[in-house]
Amino acid sequence: MRRLIDGFERGVHFLTLLMVLITFAVVVLRYGFDLGWIAMQESVSYLHAANFMLGAAFTLRHDAHVRVDIFYQKFGPRGRAWVDLLGTVLLLLPVCVFILVASWDYVREAWHLMEGSPEAGGIPGVWLLKSLLLAMPALLILQGLAIAFRSLAVITGGTTPAPPKDEVHDL
Repeated sequence: MRRLIDGFERGVHFLTLLMVLITFAVVVLRYGFDLGWIAMQESVSYLHAANFMLGAAFTLRHDAHVRVDIFYQKFGPRGRAWVDLLGTVLLLLPVCVFILVASWDYVREAWHLMEGSPEAGGIPGVWLLKSLLLAMPALLILQGLAIAFRSLAVITGGTTPAPPKDEVHDL
């Protein structure tokens, strides 16, 4: 399972490179050759949305989200585990469930209509883009559950937590 998740994560990283290359091509074609295609321009927005929405869970997995940290670094492993557990159960999971519930009809309608771009020559897959509104919270819920179970294991003394990011020395 971990191999599958790592492969999916590498795919999300690839989206950023693809987005940069397409943006470069759009600029060169527009200003160098006076050419442009709506679908090519829209693809940059699609890739940006996919990168952000699919990458949120991986950012959470690597503890790379921006955090206002006043006390967390001063806590010991069990204190950090409590903060992680409570933050996940009281904040992350309810917000993700709300996003899923609030987005469900919106995404369902886009699928029903097989919604496409309102622009002539645009990408006909707006329904796929809107599907990310369900994929993002689903992935965040899965990652949140992993964090909650890991935190519970630390709190109950079942495992030793990984060191905080500022104590990890990558080579």
